[in-house]
Amino acid sequence: MDPYYWESEHGNFGDDLNLWLWDFLIPGFRDVRPDTLLVGVGTVLNRALLPEGRHKLVLGSGFGYGSLPDMRDSQEWDVRCVRGPLTAQKVGVDPKLGIIDPAVMVAEMPEFKGLPKKHKKSFVPHWESAIAGMWPVICQTVGLHYIDPRGDAKDVIREIAQSEMIVAESMHGAILADAFRVPWVAVTTSSSINSFKWNDWAQTVGVTYRPRHVPVSSRAEAIIKGARFWGVDFDAHQPALEDPNKRQIDESVMVAARAPKQTSLRVAAKQLLAAPSTLSLWQAARAAPQLSADHVLAERKERFLEVIAGVRRDYF
Repeated sequence: MDPYYWESEHGNFGDDLNLWLWDFLIPGFRDVRPDTLLVGVGTVLNRALLPEGRHKLVLGSGFGYGSLPDMRDSQEWDVRCVRGPLTAQKVGVDPKLGIIDPAVMVAEMPEFKGLPKKHKKSFVPHWESAIAGMWPVICQTVGLHYIDPRGDAKDVIREIAQSEMIVAESMHGAILADAFRVPWVAVTTSSSINSFKWNDWAQTVGVTYRPRHVPVSSRAEAIIKGARFWGVDFDAHQPALEDPNKRQIDESVMVAARAPKQTSLRVAAKQLLAAPSTLSLWQAARAAPQLSADHVLAERKERFLEVIAGVRRDYF
């Protein structure tokens, strides 16, 4: 059995954790049913992503981009659970199968238990924001610890667990914070953030997705997102893609954003232009955070473990 996950060329911890989470949840799964593809954490129920003609075991995946594959053939699809009720409705399965995002189970791994708190408040941007934004500088200005979602998945998760509060543009930043019982505040910088998948997860644990708006922090970030920056519209008018990972990103913008040699005057000018972003992030860091109820999260995790037990009975 092979685990499927979306591999970003830039790195994204919420997807990369598939590489080791399933070895913890289903030890030995790699050695059984070599014909089966385990479709787990991620918004990957997408016709453009998953191969046809191969047996697929769906454990907690979500819908949110492109179009769904035809999942009616039980010989090819074994849907045990999906991320939430919105995905269940789209797929056409019992809403009770919209259990939880499996990423919450990371908190049960021994290596992440009992970690000491190191950061008062941290910010986890979406991976697109991390590419060309001014967020590390802004975080330093407003007193937030910056967590780069493109880093090694285990390192990113430890930093989330070791924070006392999380400001999250990354959905899995909020999911992991909630799993580790770290209060969180959701923010968004552009319409490119997918609210469907946020609400899909939020409904499983009884929280509300009402993100605070934070403007993009740089011209480069606006170009990547097709957003507005200081009155200039950078809408690239890119057509909707079946595979969101194939959206074009101008590499020259990325290089310019992370160029190591910049004059102090240029840096100061960029910081001045990022003032609205700085103020909004400062306000978000002082907003009232939320957290799912202990018993609700525990009940969802128990239901997911029951699904895992069923998989072990049927596949081993």
